[in-house]
This record gives sequence, C-alpha cells and structure tokens, in this order.
Amino acid sequence: MKRRDFISLIGGAAASLPYATRAQRTSMPVIGYLNIRPETAHDDPFVKGINQALAEMGLVEGRNFTSEYRFADGHREWLPELATDLVQRNVAIIVTSSMVEALAARAATDSVPVVFIVGADPVVTGLVKSMNRPGGNLTGAVNLFSEMIPKRLEILHELVPAAELIAFLVNQTNKVGANSETEALQRAARALDLRLSVLNANVPDEVADAFAAMAGDRVGGLVVSADPSFLAQIDQFASLATRYKIPTIYAYRQQAAAGGLLSYGINVLDSLRTVGIYVGRILRGERPADLPVIQPTKFRLVINLKAAKHIGLEVPPALLARADEVIE
Repeated sequence: MKRRDFISLIGGAAASLPYATRAQRTSMPVIGYLNIRPETAHDDPFVKGINQALAEMGLVEGRNFTSEYRFADGHREWLPELATDLVQRNVAIIVTSSMVEALAARAATDSVPVVFIVGADPVVTGLVKSMNRPGGNLTGAVNLFSEMIPKRLEILHELVPAAELIAFLVNQTNKVGANSETEALQRAARALDLRLSVLNANVPDEVADAFAAMAGDRVGGLVVSADPSFLAQIDQFASLATRYKIPTIYAYRQQAAAGGLLSYGINVLDSLRTVGIYVGRILRGERPADLPVIQPTKFRLVINLKAAKHIGLEVPPALLARADEVIE
C-alpha cells in the first residue's frame, strides 16, 4: 500500500477497516489495539489472550467493551498516525505488543492509558519513570529479551559446541529492540570466543535470502531475534532451517512447536494475562501510574526432537534433562 492510500484509509470512516468497531456507535469503553503486524484482528493470538484474561474478570467484548484495531502491515512509519487516529476516536485504552508500538502511542498521547508488552527496559527507553511507579499514562509487562538472549546463545553453543560462526537474525525496522539484543549477543559471543554474523530481515523474501546467505557462509547455528514480527513467519523459519540444516534457537515456544529446533524464553501467555488484567483494572478506574510494570520470573526451554532428527542432530542428554518440554 502506498502512503497516500494509507493516509486516506485512516482519515476516512472506521468502516474502511473491516474489523473496526466504531466508538461513536456505542457508549461502552473502546480498547484500541496498535500493532505493527499485518491485519489479523480477532484471529491475533495477542488479542485472544487479552480477551481471555478480561473474560475471567467478567469483562466480555460486545457487552462490557468494544475494540478498534490498527495494524501497520510491517510499516513502522505508519504507527504514529495510526496511534493518533486511535486517540482521536476517543478510545479508553491503547494496547501495544512491542517497543516501537509503545513509543508511537506515548508520542501520540499523554492522557489516554497505554498498556504495553515490550522486550527492552521501559525505563531506559523512556516509557515509564520507574518499574514500580510508572508515573504516567503507560504501564504493562516487560519480557527482558536482551537479558535472555545471551542464555539462548549459551544453549545453542552447548548443542553445537564445534560451531565457531553463529548468525543472529534481527528486524532492523524495530531499531530499539534490534540494537539492544544485538549488543547483548555480541558481548555474549565474545565471552564464548564465537564469531557473530548479524543479518537483517523483515519481509519473507528477506528471510529466505538471509538463510541462503547463512548457508553460503557455513554458519554453525542461528539465534533468532524475539521481534514479534517473526511470529508471523513461523512456518517459513522452520522450513528454511530444516532445508539448510541450520540449528536454530528462538524466543517463543510457538516457534519450537511449529517445527523449530529450540526455544528459550518466557511463557507469552503469562504476559498476555498481565496485560489483560491491567486493561481490566484500568477500565474499572485504576490509573496506569499506580500499576507497576511486571517482569517475568519463569523461563522455559523447549526442545523439538523431530526437528533435531530432520537436520541430523543429536541433542546432548544433559540438555534434554534441563528441558521444560520435549516435543517428540
């Protein structure tokens, strides 16, 4: 979509977005979802998870609240105008699922509550004043991806100890997350005496090109960024890693369950539950400034033995014994 078409889209009636529920037709509070991914609305696992938590609180869509959806289809530059559009439609809350979305929402409003999930420190990036007392109109959950990524490299190194060159695949359209993860992984690679090759990919064609380049460079393993945009390409990652026989570790269990070799990270459902509960509490009158940013306490290692067999890799018994889940 060209930029002029995009401007026309958000500037016209909300009905131009097929999943939009227009605030002016109801007196119920409206939750606005701001998302960089392609439009999926009610089929989005993020939205489903939040709605499930809200339902457990007795808040049901269509009865207690309605929703507006704004998806940027991978275009980071659209997010500021999409966020402004939600504000102008008088939504009660804006919900975001990545740092780039949260920053766009923060720039668009200092009064509408914003509940986020982010992967980098929200204090360092200026979203909140402190973790315990956010102090403004934003709060939510932080997944600490940059803190977890060295551990993913350690696990991959344990799996393929002979590998000297490791690749790291990031999405540079999300510069904040990409830079923090890259810096953390570079430090970890130096500590393990490994060479690190950083590749950028956003759209599917770029992901395919990156895997072909890794195969040409004979990389010994791959760490995939926790950028949420990669969740939309789960099957492609699993297929390419198998085709090129590249041992790959991911951030999300969904990626291992879909055919990826390994994942290490938080249970995303826990973060979604936190966001959903916070959305519900704000709808009932609490202030974001008084709701502390939640940090993860549980991390899960998932190993897919079927994927290991496809690339001819034997998983060390010691690593298997530490797994929280083994997919066979």
